Amino acid sequence: MVEAVQDAGVVVTGAGGGIGAALARRFASEGARVVVNDLDAGRARAVAEEIGGIAVPGDASTIVGAAREALGGTVDVYCANAGLGSGGTEAAGEEVWARAWDVNVMAHVRAAEELIPGWLERGAGRFVSTVSAAGLLTMIGAAPYSVTKHGAYAFAEWLSLTYRHRGIKVHAICPQGVRTDMLAATGSAGDLVLQPTAIEPEAVADALLKGIEEDRFLILPHPEVAGYYQLRASDPDRWLTNMNHLQQKWETES
Repeated sequence: MVEAVQDAGVVVTGAGGGIGAALARRFASEGARVVVNDLDAGRARAVAEEIGGIAVPGDASTIVGAAREALGGTVDVYCANAGLGSGGTEAAGEEVWARAWDVNVMAHVRAAEELIPGWLERGAGRFVSTVSAAGLLTMIGAAPYSVTKHGAYAFAEWLSLTYRHRGIKVHAICPQGVRTDMLAATGSAGDLVLQPTAIEPEAVADALLKGIEEDRFLILPHPEVAGYYQLRASDPDRWLTNMNHLQQKWETES
């Protein structure tokens, strides 16, 4: 058991399925009191009933107050997991870009805005951001997703460096392919890049709990991502050339 989450009040957004549902189940199994959030009220209630949690359906940007009340006044751990896998190029359309920015970045900002003051008063709180390896690297065929996930990672990093000395813990989860509906929706690009090494959502939950136990900011359910990230930083032209080869392969096979 991970002592840091036993009897903690935990909120997981986008928890009606996929990674979010796996996180909710794992936190509950560790003895946490879990609020299950999802836009789909039926899915949220189904997962909450399964784990003995509390369903608080709705837009992830707006539910912090209701979730706090459901937990008796205190949120100890907030998992900003809800995300939008928007594909397309620079020409995806203003509305696509705006929606990806709102869900993948601003929902995290709004939650933190509500949570941080209380956490600072208590000297404790934990913010978990489900980012994606695309936030460290990129994803072919998905400019809105890649760019906004970079933003989500940057915000989690900023929270950590700003507040860690005041008792606030931050974790950024950055998996590659995970066998969820979002992966299925990535089409041929996902088939080429993500499916070969895809893992189950439960493996992501395991990685997060291990990272919490070890007090690590960056959670890599696919350890090989560390090597890709190092190459990107140390030799960006080589990394971009390799990624462009992947892009060309995708264009040829699509």
